[in-house]
Amino acid sequence: MSAHESMEHAEHAEHASSENKKIALLIAVIALCLALSETLGKGAQTESISLNVEASNLWAFFQAKSIRRTTVQTAAEQGKLSLATAPDDAAKAALQKQIDDWQKTATRYRSEPETGEGSEQLSERAKHAEHERDEATAKYHHFELASAAFQIAIVLASATIITGIAALAWVSGILTLAGIAVTLLGMVQPHLLPLH
Repeated sequence: MSAHESMEHAEHAEHASSENKKIALLIAVIALCLALSETLGKGAQTESISLNVEASNLWAFFQAKSIRRTTVQTAAEQGKLSLATAPDDAAKAALQKQIDDWQKTATRYRSEPETGEGSEQLSERAKHAEHERDEATAKYHHFELASAAFQIAIVLASATIITGIAALAWVSGILTLAGIAVTLLGMVQPHLLPLH
């Protein structure tokens, strides 16, 4: 091998080494994006599950309050029917007091704004938890899609080093930008793309 050929070979190796360093840096940036997307995705998934449990618990509490209210209302209605057959004024007064107490209890079971535990308030809280759950789920789907884009981008960038085909690096970069865009959409507008 002549000196000239050796010099060309060394220049080619140096150029390839420089390109490989750029690709390695691209892979490192994509891996960072992947780590962030995965972290956001796991957080959104955990939040979605937690809010789903909260909504289920609130609906169960709502149903229990509704059953109690119905039971108390039924007792009050039965008491009203018994009122006419009460033997004396003292019995009528006692029964009327009990009917009034049952009606107050039924009203309290329907709406209890001070505690937030009336059936109306429980229904609103459950609907809010469902909305928040749906929001977290939509975010999760965006972050998962972005993670897939980042993973494919890493594979393509790695293939660039092996094959020397620069087009793979470009496709990898485009996928990375798409992954970043989907991650940002997941953070600020998770319902813009219907991903679920």
